Amino acid sequence: MEDTARNINPLERRLDVSVPLDTLNAAVEERLRHMSRSVKMPGFRPGKVPLSIVRQQYGGKAYGDALEEAVKTAFGKAAAEQKLNVAGYPRIEPKPEQDGNDKTLEFSATFETFPEFVPGDVSGARIERPVMEVTDAEVDKTIEVLRRQRVRYEPVERGAEKDDRVVVDFCGKKNGEDFVGGSAENFPFVLGKNRLLPDFETAAKGLKSGESKNFDLRFPQDYSAGHLAGETAQFSITVKQVLAPVLPEVDAAFARILGVEDGDIARMRAEVEGNLRREVKKRIDARLKEQALDVLLNANPIPVPQTLIDMEARNMMREARQDIEERGVNSKELPMQEEWFVERARRRVALGLIFAEVIENNDLRAKPEQVRALIEDTAETYEKPQEMVNSIYADAKALANVERIATENNVVAWTLERAQVTEKAVAFEELMGLQTA
Repeated sequence: MEDTARNINPLERRLDVSVPLDTLNAAVEERLRHMSRSVKMPGFRPGKVPLSIVRQQYGGKAYGDALEEAVKTAFGKAAAEQKLNVAGYPRIEPKPEQDGNDKTLEFSATFETFPEFVPGDVSGARIERPVMEVTDAEVDKTIEVLRRQRVRYEPVERGAEKDDRVVVDFCGKKNGEDFVGGSAENFPFVLGKNRLLPDFETAAKGLKSGESKNFDLRFPQDYSAGHLAGETAQFSITVKQVLAPVLPEVDAAFARILGVEDGDIARMRAEVEGNLRREVKKRIDARLKEQALDVLLNANPIPVPQTLIDMEARNMMREARQDIEERGVNSKELPMQEEWFVERARRRVALGLIFAEVIENNDLRAKPEQVRALIEDTAETYEKPQEMVNSIYADAKALANVERIATENNVVAWTLERAQVTEKAVAFEELMGLQTA
């Protein structure tokens, strides 16, 4: 076997390999002999088919399989000899010119290698650590959110107000003509949620059940329906029903709804506070992690093998389809292209390569006690924590996932220790994403 390696770009390489014909022919004969032991043909007992007939019937397949294996072995040996860290799978093609050598078959393998780099310095990077104290006020706000999640509506004999649920019939015309999506019957919406255009909500506000109004509505220039963007339509609206929101009282019944069996309100507040503190920590940790990842990416502008990006993009698209299927939707009915996932795949692969170097250079693999702590923290929210702990340890895949998360946490902590971290107070509503709730 002979080989030569030449740089084509920073990561792409081409390796020329050759396979001796005598070695290949011997491998073909060995495959044919192996096949002859079990091949079945009319007129012959199993294992008694003459080798010449087996060769005539299966020689092409035996040659193809043997050649593929021989080239793979030759490439692997050549890459190992030159200490090439191959990323993905090589593209192997026969060389158009065989140099008149009738003793070998020559091939050219094009492939990418993993980038070689030393993790960059992150000491100059700035990271903001969100700070928020959980007090009784935040518990009250959380309970209010929980109440609103369980709102019910009752009919009222007054004009529609903010937060009311309104049921309407409406009909819109543009230049006196009906248009697609311009009319509906018994259409419900909640005033003030900003899910309809402002002019539409303004027209419905103040109307009682049975009352109507005509009004003009101008669609925004960037309206999603292109045939209506920037256009003005004439609408008529009739209110069929006005329903006012009724929130549950914070009492024993409400506490039981939240899982406090004895209805004790103090215990309910304590559980809400505990869950809130865990959620706040989770969100703060997520923000810190995202910033740490950005810092690592900026400090390590490495080239990324396109082969790995393509593989990751395909995996992400497959995961997206699976997620859609699990939601009861036929993913084949939804257009989906691999290109949509390429940039996210590039980021994920780059981070994976950077993580691998940082972990290896700084011994950041998760320790058993770290994994245990993470599992117990996860299990704490379950009714029977110890059963959940046992379940994770019994599931190799679940345990590996926890170990991965624990290792990622170590990398994030390593980054935070070296970067310039400052604290920044953050409002409860902003952290919890309640601005529009």
